This record gives sequence, C-alpha cells and structure tokens, in this order.
Amino acid sequence: MRTIRTAIACGLAFLVGSVVVCAEQPWRQLFNGRDLDGWTPKIRGEKFGDNYGNTFRVEDGVLKVVYDPAAYPTFGQKYGHLFFKEPFSRYRLRIEYRFTGDQCAGGEGWALRNSGVMIHGEDPATMPIDKDFPASIEVQFLGGPEKGERTTANLCTPGTNVVMDGKLFTPHCTTSKSKTYRGDQWVTVELEVNGNGKIRHIVDGETVLEYEQPQLDEKDQRSKQALAANHGEKQLSGGTISLQSESHPIEFRKVEIQLLDPPAPAAAN
Repeated sequence: MRTIRTAIACGLAFLVGSVVVCAEQPWRQLFNGRDLDGWTPKIRGEKFGDNYGNTFRVEDGVLKVVYDPAAYPTFGQKYGHLFFKEPFSRYRLRIEYRFTGDQCAGGEGWALRNSGVMIHGEDPATMPIDKDFPASIEVQFLGGPEKGERTTANLCTPGTNVVMDGKLFTPHCTTSKSKTYRGDQWVTVELEVNGNGKIRHIVDGETVLEYEQPQLDEKDQRSKQALAANHGEKQLSGGTISLQSESHPIEFRKVEIQLLDPPAPAAAN
C-alpha cells in the first residue's frame, strides 16, 4: 500500500525493481512567444484587463514592458502587474529578463532598473482599482549601476511576511547574495516554491536567498482583501504569478514552470 500511495503522490512515476521512482514533470511555457494569451494586466487606476497605453506587449518573440510617451508623459505611479490566469502552489519557475533603455520620466529613484515577479499573490479581480501592489511575495529583479554593487533576486513583501532562520521576518525588502548584473544582458532567475514551505531564489545555479512560511500580514492594508478571500487564514500555500511594471522598461523572453509533485503521504503504521 505504501508503494501505491507513493506512486499516486508522484503523479509521474516508474518502477525500478521494487522501488517507485518519481519522474520530473515537464516544463511548461507560460509565455508562448507570440502574444499575451493567458495573461491579464492590472494597472493602478485602471480596470482589471485594461492594458493602459499598451504597456505590456509582445514584439519579436519577447514580452516587453514599454512606456510610450503619449501614454506616459510621466509615470504617475501607475504600477502595473501582468497576471497569469492560473494560481500555483508547488513549482519551479524560471524567468529570463533584461532591462532596456531609460526609466520613464517621473519614476521613483528606487525603481530605476527595478522590476520583478510576484508569487503567492492575491486574485487581481478583487483588487481595488487604485491598489499599487498585490498582496504577495515579490522576487525583485534589479539591474546594477555603472559603479557599485546591487544584487538581484531579492525579497520584498507587500502585505506579507515570511519566516527566516526560524523567526518571523518583517522587514519589507531583503537583499540576496547574488552578484551584480549590469547593462542589458539577459539574466536567468529560478525559483523553487514549496507551497507554505521553503522558497528558494536561485541565480546561475546558486541559491542566493531562502525562507519559508509565506503569510499575509494582518497589520498591512494591502492584505485586507486577500485575508477576506482567504477566510482570515494568514498562511499562504499558493496564489497568482504576475510580472511587474515599475517605470523602467524590461523584457522577458522566457517564463516557464515545472510543477512539483505533492509530498508523499506518511506510511500507515
């Protein structure tokens, strides 16, 4: 019975002798390289689904965040997020990105070469029209300055907290131990997300940051709707994935996911 239960938990499995071996799930492309199929924007001040100024677009097989001057004479704090249609819980996520061009006029100083991916996020359809960031865990993408160091794959926590080194960790942003990536080079960030368990940020095959028990912050106004939708439960085991628009042009040429099988159930005594 233990073997049968393990096989069911694996999803994909095969037998080597009498041992059940779990096969890895295939990688799935969330961005198809042609259009925004499966993705929906939510930009501050705009209705869910309104791609204001054609901010999110696909050109030459690349998903771009663009600020045309006609729509953005100044950024005006129109923070945006492009949400994938499905929520996820346990997975690996791999994203290739690069920053391009100049920051939109009126963008905050901290938003220079700044973007990211939000995971374990709330349902964008329930977000107030003027909300800037979804309650979520943000994996922050940062481009390096001409001089000095600046890590990428950092952690920020709009409306959330995490546990780090066994203690509730409440600072809003935490730097990783990645190297600095300058200019317009492509950077690959991989995440390993285990529901409410361990989350790892990986750059160039090296784990640069890890934490666990992502949870909504009851004291933060950004988590208000998410807490209600989650029936007051703080702990986050999954949620939406979204790509950011924070005033600096950025391109994504790959967004792919590999689902992780659920943990095998404990054997019966």
